[in-house]
Amino acid sequence: MSIHIYNTLTRQKEPFVPIEEGKVKMYVCGPTVYNYIHIGNSRPVIVYDTVRRYLTYSGYDVNFVSNFTDVDDKIINTANALGEEVSELTERFIAAYFEDVSALGCQKADSHPRVTEHMDDIVDFIKVLIEKGYAYESKGDVYYRTRKFEGYGKLSHQSVDDLKIGARIETGEKKEDALDFALWKDAKPGEISWESPWGKGRPGWHIECSVMAREILGDTIDIHAGGQDLTFPHHENEIAQSEAYTGKQFARYWMHNGYINIDNEKMSKSLGNFVLVNDIRKHIDPQVLRFFMLSVHYRHPINFSQELVENAQNGLARIRTSYANLAHRLEASPELGDYKDIWLNKIEEARSQFTTAMDDDFNTANGIAALFELASLANLYLIEKHTEANVLTTFMKTLKELALVLGIEVEVQGEVLDEDIDALIEARIQARKDKDFARADAIRDQLKEMNIILEDTAQGIRWKRG
Repeated sequence: MSIHIYNTLTRQKEPFVPIEEGKVKMYVCGPTVYNYIHIGNSRPVIVYDTVRRYLTYSGYDVNFVSNFTDVDDKIINTANALGEEVSELTERFIAAYFEDVSALGCQKADSHPRVTEHMDDIVDFIKVLIEKGYAYESKGDVYYRTRKFEGYGKLSHQSVDDLKIGARIETGEKKEDALDFALWKDAKPGEISWESPWGKGRPGWHIECSVMAREILGDTIDIHAGGQDLTFPHHENEIAQSEAYTGKQFARYWMHNGYINIDNEKMSKSLGNFVLVNDIRKHIDPQVLRFFMLSVHYRHPINFSQELVENAQNGLARIRTSYANLAHRLEASPELGDYKDIWLNKIEEARSQFTTAMDDDFNTANGIAALFELASLANLYLIEKHTEANVLTTFMKTLKELALVLGIEVEVQGEVLDEDIDALIEARIQARKDKDFARADAIRDQLKEMNIILEDTAQGIRWKRG
């Protein structure tokens, strides 16, 4: 089976066929850098880092681009409030962004373009849109004629007439039509600005990604991705601008990840449930956070709660402990075991289960299920009286390799593993105190599957690896 991607443009899964065989041009909308990223921002970063990893694992040469919006109203307002220069503020939060996403196991893009580095390109792009009649200048602003682009609404699957009542459509007396959106904004007094044929100003938000994507990846790209909230108007406007400029399809596949809720409520500052990654990773292992994010298919909404994060922690500990037990047995000079070929075939079947899951629109939830299956097989093998070195190393290599496709490290220091096991035992003790016997039994079974033996002593419960 080849890779299939759910294309927002067509609303169906399609076989992935890149423009150029063996190569992928991928653009992901990056952050507006005026604050630390919140947990909602982290989901697309983790999701598309994983997509990139799997495409690479599948043999593709991926050119991965993700931008920084380093000038906009929020940035200017925040800089003014803090008494900082815009560039000073953005540099600080770009550094913070890299620190946060690196902790989450995300690799840097091949290119991280910034809006302020492409002002001349943006101005030139807008000039062409004006020349073609798709844009017009009005009192220092430049607007895009939305109705002139025949395909407007094809991504969000709305008609132009339905958009009139949309909440995110801006109105203004400078526009010919309420649906028109800004390509260039006239500078306000004291505001950071750049020279243009229409006077000093700065670009609108949507034009930035169209320009940067084209400058780095060309007229047509393979995959354009971002959060579900960007489908309209941002990505819709990108299509209108880019295809009006080039006369070609802008992106062949559009990917959008679902929202994050906090304890079953939409995350918002007004509800006081705004969770910054910079804060949460001080209390939760970033690897656990990543594992949690990938435990749900990227297109589905995900609910962030303490219980679900604990489940992710326990699940990751289970896989890591299996790996550690394999390494321990390997060090113990394994003997020549029986049924070598049977076990190697089982490992390969688990690998196939993983690739089948990931080929199906990057289904990381089922990919993780395949990792659990592999860990369970490893635990069964470790019960065997005689084990064979090649089987043990193949188990370890496959677990490590497939987990790394998801950006997960399974090889960690023993003391960390010990802490994970201690946490499970404490959770079981608490569950028994709370008379939650179902949870206590589930943890007991999990520890058993992880090959952890519990012993009652005068000093309390102790454990050892089987």
